[in-house]
Amino acid sequence: MKTAVVSEHGTDAVKTPPATAAWRAYAGTAGAVDEKELIVRFLPLVRNVVDRIKLTLPPHIDADDLYSVGVTGLIAAVRKYDPEQGNTFAGYAAMRIRGAVLDELRRMDWCPRRTRARARKLKEGINTLEQRIGRTANEDEICEEMGLSHAEYAKCMEEARPVTFIALDQHSEGEESEGASLHEMLADGNDTTGRETLEKQELLQLLTQRMADLPDIPRKILAMYYFENMRLAEIAAVFGLTESRICQIHSQTILGLRAFLGRARNR
Repeated sequence: MKTAVVSEHGTDAVKTPPATAAWRAYAGTAGAVDEKELIVRFLPLVRNVVDRIKLTLPPHIDADDLYSVGVTGLIAAVRKYDPEQGNTFAGYAAMRIRGAVLDELRRMDWCPRRTRARARKLKEGINTLEQRIGRTANEDEICEEMGLSHAEYAKCMEEARPVTFIALDQHSEGEESEGASLHEMLADGNDTTGRETLEKQELLQLLTQRMADLPDIPRKILAMYYFENMRLAEIAAVFGLTESRICQIHSQTILGLRAFLGRARNR
């Protein structure tokens, strides 16, 4: 649809109003099509692209996360598609969806791209060497072929070593099992056993009794320092002693308590 721009002298020019990406994408179809409707129509394309990429990925990658990223690629395609470039919208959208998913995979990748490039170069070099000699190459031959020292070769092999990811929510007997998940089987480092709890309670009782038997000044120094949060200088002012003397009494008392607890554990 065209509009004429008319001045007082008559029709000056004929111009085409700017059209939205959705209108351009569906030019010639019956009825108006907005961006939201166009996105909904092409959602199956996102699933198709993601499913094809997922075939080459390890099982720990969540396809639903990639699907969400693919939808953002579809939205960008709807808004930026230009039919004048000669591409179909489906082809252009597939390219944008794939690009968005690959960018997300690079962001999620724990391994630097330079390390992956070195590993790929090493693999290609070994394949070329073994095809030429017709057998499995040894380390010396690979180092000579790649121009690497044995230390550099060992480093490359360490970087190229495959890593296996295991989903913690997966059942130990397989996905179809109803048994405990791997997450439930992992030991909790913060958890304490009943024996450890009893030992701790016993040590606290022994420590309480030992502190009750301390001389008056050391016992009060510990109480002021640990329970009343007083500084050593403040404690020294209370007893009329120097701060260094209070520090000495504190240190000697703590060492004595530690030695007592150590003997108690070894009994």
